[in-house]
Amino acid sequence: MAQKPEVEINENLSFKAKRDYKLVRQALDHKDQMAYAELMGLYRDSIYFMLLKMVNNKDDAEDLTIEAFGKAFKRLEQYTPNFAFSTWLFKIASNNCIDFIRKKKAKTLSIDRTITDKEGGEMKIDLASDGLDPEEKIIKDQKIKLMREVVQKLKPRYRTLIELRYFKEYSYEEIADELQIPIGTVKAQLFRGREFLQQILKKTRDNI
Repeated sequence: MAQKPEVEINENLSFKAKRDYKLVRQALDHKDQMAYAELMGLYRDSIYFMLLKMVNNKDDAEDLTIEAFGKAFKRLEQYTPNFAFSTWLFKIASNNCIDFIRKKKAKTLSIDRTITDKEGGEMKIDLASDGLDPEEKIIKDQKIKLMREVVQKLKPRYRTLIELRYFKEYSYEEIADELQIPIGTVKAQLFRGREFLQQILKKTRDNI
């Protein structure tokens, strides 16, 4: 099998940008989970505070931060070292946040906001938040029922987290107290739970 040609790194990039690109290559070429974790650790706080300024809500900012990294990591092969990884990441995070704000202004309720599959397709379950007529209410109830059925297919620990976060609308702190686990563990396991949920939703897309 022919080797992939080595991508030339922009020499104008800073030391940090070059360091990030090495981590990107470790993540892609060696499936190095520590590289993913290090990239997330380097930029999680910066992304969070940027998003917090945009949405002015801590829980939304937390969710959007996780979404931003999820989208970035799924598209990691698309990143090229012509510019800094941080620039690329912040663009993904801000664009995703703008979409979230638009949907919120449109007064729609999303069960799990936007979910992107491996092919780049997007899947949403958007339900009118108020003023539903009887037919719309039936459709809403059916979609919620179906979503709960999908969540039931998750492993118990992920199912519990998803239910607490998205059905009971617990904060991260409340989930940590309820399950007696650190907040960091809550966030990490929610991230994984949503990935598994996405895989299940991909298989059932035609039924929603």
